[in-house]
Amino acid sequence: MLLQLLLTVTLCSTFSLAHSHYNWSPSSSSTAAAAQPSEWLPGRATYYAPADPRDVVGGACGYGDLERSGYGKSTAGLSTVLFEKGQICGACFEVRCVEELRWCIPGTSIIVTATNFCAPNYGFEPDGGGHCNPPNAHFVLPIEAFEKIAIWKASNMPVQYRRIKCRKGGGVRFTINGAGIFLSVLISNVAGAGDIVAAKVKGSRTGWLPMGRIWGQNWHISADLKNQPLSFEITSSDGVTLTSYNVAPKIWNFGQTFQGKQFES
Repeated sequence: MLLQLLLTVTLCSTFSLAHSHYNWSPSSSSTAAAAQPSEWLPGRATYYAPADPRDVVGGACGYGDLERSGYGKSTAGLSTVLFEKGQICGACFEVRCVEELRWCIPGTSIIVTATNFCAPNYGFEPDGGGHCNPPNAHFVLPIEAFEKIAIWKASNMPVQYRRIKCRKGGGVRFTINGAGIFLSVLISNVAGAGDIVAAKVKGSRTGWLPMGRIWGQNWHISADLKNQPLSFEITSSDGVTLTSYNVAPKIWNFGQTFQGKQFES
């Protein structure tokens, strides 16, 4: 008798703020639940020191200074198999220490937002110094986060992780950069699924214009949208669409951040 065992592991694919006027319209065609907690999966975690500049430069998701942008130390750099070429930026994970009981802090877990990429090092084997090489599921944490679940001496620590819904204070933030007709928008502070898979912008003299992903959660379009209030429509990886009208006023300028509506968490 042939016993077939099918194991399917699905990983969700993953500052002055101006007051704005907006409406919320969830996607009528989507019935997906927003990033419900998934099964616990095995992985490993290391940490970086407080003096490391990666929190200031903002990493591969483009969030900039993580402290100033509101992410603080509850962040993580993800290995190749988790990062999904930047699609996962903004998603949230719960991580807990396992197995190494001499180093683990019992009964603890942390919730982190994906904000960076841990690049592979093919000069080492995955089970050697290549912590972030495929097929490893690896988290690089600020030491402040790491020490909430384990003693720092643990270094490369066995963990379990799962995808969960993000909880964020305030609304989704839209930071507008660019020049001339080139518009670049960083979308941050996203609750619910956390990661955005589609974005549109609308001026008062245009219809809805699809935007393309540059990298991480930076989206762009070439269109003359100056001297028009801007509205945004974004869709998260669970299929929920959020529409925020007149987020930016008519007199918006490059370099400004505006706040829209927020996904349910």
